[in-house]
Amino acid sequence: MRFFLPFFSTVGSVPGRPGAAPPPSRAVRRLELRLYAYAGLKDLVLLYPVYALLFAEHGLETAEISSLFVLWSLTGLLAEVPSGVWADTVSRRLPLVVGALMTGAGFALWTLLPSYPAFAVGFVLWGLGGALGSGALEALVYEELERLGETARYPGLMGRTAAALTLATAVATALATPVFAVGGFLALGLASTAVCVLCALAAAVLPEHRESRAAAGDEGDGRGYKATLRSGLGEVRRVPAVRSALLTVVVVTSVWGALDEYVPLLAAATGAAIRDVPLLVLCVYAGVALGGVLASRAGGIAPVRAAALLGAASVLLAAGGLSGTPAGFVLLAPAFLVFQLIDVVADARLQDALPGSARATVTSLAGLGAEASTLVVYGVYGAAAGFTGHGVLFALFASVYAVTAAGFAVRGRAGGRGAVPE
Repeated sequence: MRFFLPFFSTVGSVPGRPGAAPPPSRAVRRLELRLYAYAGLKDLVLLYPVYALLFAEHGLETAEISSLFVLWSLTGLLAEVPSGVWADTVSRRLPLVVGALMTGAGFALWTLLPSYPAFAVGFVLWGLGGALGSGALEALVYEELERLGETARYPGLMGRTAAALTLATAVATALATPVFAVGGFLALGLASTAVCVLCALAAAVLPEHRESRAAAGDEGDGRGYKATLRSGLGEVRRVPAVRSALLTVVVVTSVWGALDEYVPLLAAATGAAIRDVPLLVLCVYAGVALGGVLASRAGGIAPVRAAALLGAASVLLAAGGLSGTPAGFVLLAPAFLVFQLIDVVADARLQDALPGSARATVTSLAGLGAEASTLVVYGVYGAAAGFTGHGVLFALFASVYAVTAAGFAVRGRAGGRGAVPE
């Protein structure tokens, strides 16, 4: 952590303001607490670490399980942008509530009717639920802060929210073993369904001081679904800062988001005992959580400093992967810290750059790009895994961040400002 703090030494906890930030207002604090409750429940799903075992327990072969993952990804891809447009034309809070309930319904199907058709429908519901939350949450939080004149707090707030999501996943993983010992997959499934219902309730109390356009009878100031989609696409096309920030979100999110799934395999490849693999994975997750917390100090980081951080992270990622030892995970943790931090800051830059009211639509476009790019990373990783080891592949994908860092540096020397190129 001492290595990274000098990069933020000129950045206050509220970007653009010197020194310590004033304490948040009561309204900001209320938003913050409700957001943390929503985030903490969203990923407190005890089925996460074992659902593949649930499928195998009911006779599914590896190919069938893989087909479920593909169905899940495709559902999310197809629903990503339509859900963002819906959030812009109707409500930002409603998709969050519906999405949590749909995800819970999917887990209930898995638990009560375990079979391939039920698993498939459950993944469709989970994919739809995830898409409904993508874009809507960022737009709701940013516009609430905008209403309060506190948009400078957005990077820190969303960074801590990301840390809460990571912590919830870790807690769910820790609880899964004792709960399974008591009640098996049934207990895990029922607990996961109940958590989703609680998450929906938490979403329902998020503040949204924004009239439903559909309810107002004007279809979004005269704009319907198609017009809202055209508006969002037009903002990406017309505004360079929006386009640049969107591309940064896609590149940064997709690579480390995909590599995250292979961290346990990398740990096993180092020769670590199976019982030690979770500890190595937890080390990386700790870096991710800390990156979210530090995002509040990096909201106004200049491109040159962002380039230095991302370049250092690419070196650490490559070195940690190629080390071939468990000790190399000490290098991976700060690398993932930077990826999470830049991810949050890039999202904040995207929200700051958006000039129109199609905020959730554009954010969903970024999510769509990230999902599609993640699938590409999965494909490349899977194809190359037959020819080389996990460490080499981690080093290979580290080069993507090195190139991105070079782009930040070039723009920084050209006089750009902000966390990502304008």
